[in-house]
Amino acid sequence: MGFDVDRVRAAYPALADGYAYLDGAAGTQLPDVVIDAVAGAYRAGLGNSGGAFPASRRSDMITAECRRAVADLTGGRAEGVILGPNMTTLTYRLARTLAAGWGPGDEVVVTRLDHDANVRPWVQAAVRAGAAVRFADVQLPEGDLPLAQLAELITDRTRLVAVSAASNLIGTRPDVAGITALAHAAGAVSYVDGVHATAHGPVDVAALGADFYATSAYKWSGPHVGAVVADPGLLETLAPDKLAPAPQEVPDRFEQGTLAFADLAGVTAAVEHLSSLAGPASGPGARRERILAGMTAAEAHEQDLFRVLLGGLDAMDHVTTYGKAARRTATAYFIVAGRTPRQVAEHLAARKVNVWDGDNYAWELAGALGLRDSGGAVRAGLVHYNNRSDVDRLLAAVGELAG
Repeated sequence: MGFDVDRVRAAYPALADGYAYLDGAAGTQLPDVVIDAVAGAYRAGLGNSGGAFPASRRSDMITAECRRAVADLTGGRAEGVILGPNMTTLTYRLARTLAAGWGPGDEVVVTRLDHDANVRPWVQAAVRAGAAVRFADVQLPEGDLPLAQLAELITDRTRLVAVSAASNLIGTRPDVAGITALAHAAGAVSYVDGVHATAHGPVDVAALGADFYATSAYKWSGPHVGAVVADPGLLETLAPDKLAPAPQEVPDRFEQGTLAFADLAGVTAAVEHLSSLAGPASGPGARRERILAGMTAAEAHEQDLFRVLLGGLDAMDHVTTYGKAARRTATAYFIVAGRTPRQVAEHLAARKVNVWDGDNYAWELAGALGLRDSGGAVRAGLVHYNNRSDVDRLLAAVGELAG
């Protein structure tokens, strides 16, 4: 059975406004089940964690269910799921914690492919610790990270390697497993930014070799909640800054302040939704199996649309696209001759097509492409609820800008 995009779209009330939501790389819309889960949690009554009364126990149960859901989505362990407001906040928190063991002579490796949230926290932490930073450059025009380059950068001085599982700007999916293997061989830990990747296909943190895997639920039909998935044993070796009476247990000791409990209920509902994307083909199996089936089907659907989108853009003489990696998500980054990226985005918005313009926080990559100082480019990102009509409308609107 093929991917039933009409069935999927019917679950998203926001899509009824007539816009083509091609802004998914910056954040997705929410299905009814997620909206209902968040509202239902509030209606039922919530209390802070650890209390003796039912509302508090509901919050604790929601938190535990959320950890299990994120673990099922990523192939991790619930006891190693750290929850927080977003990936950036959690990454800064972990950077401070990990850097406590760094000093002069140590090195960290970051890449120019990454979103700045997986670059700047490590650069700033290294500078404070007196450690050196080594950058992996992007191979152009492919937009890929050559494994041979990482092999030269990673040495016995390396303490951490930070790399993206997929570029949020041009979609490149580098050889993460190969890169993390190099890190582990050198005795370093790996921090993998999975924010963009998680929405576009199956994820297995063990297969990726990710010691830490970061993701954000709002990129895959959930609320604004971030998570980092790690081995609980690794977390036990780390001592983050925390308040004296705050929990000492893992992963709780990494979660500063009170969690957004109702939003956590929405995260679980979002994972359940993703597990249903393949429809009957998802089968009655365990949630992890259904997730793998659903995300595999979603990825195939997105790639089919992406071939149409990219082929249409590349066929226009007034359009230049960026990124040619063999493995990439359905994310197009392009400029239109004679127009600024914002002018293109405004033109598309007037025709009810939502896209982003700018560097999209891929600061180093936009610079490597020579686009950062000129306003970046236009980004159109496909997700599982997009259809052929969305793509055709974008192509028609961009075509109007010729000449």
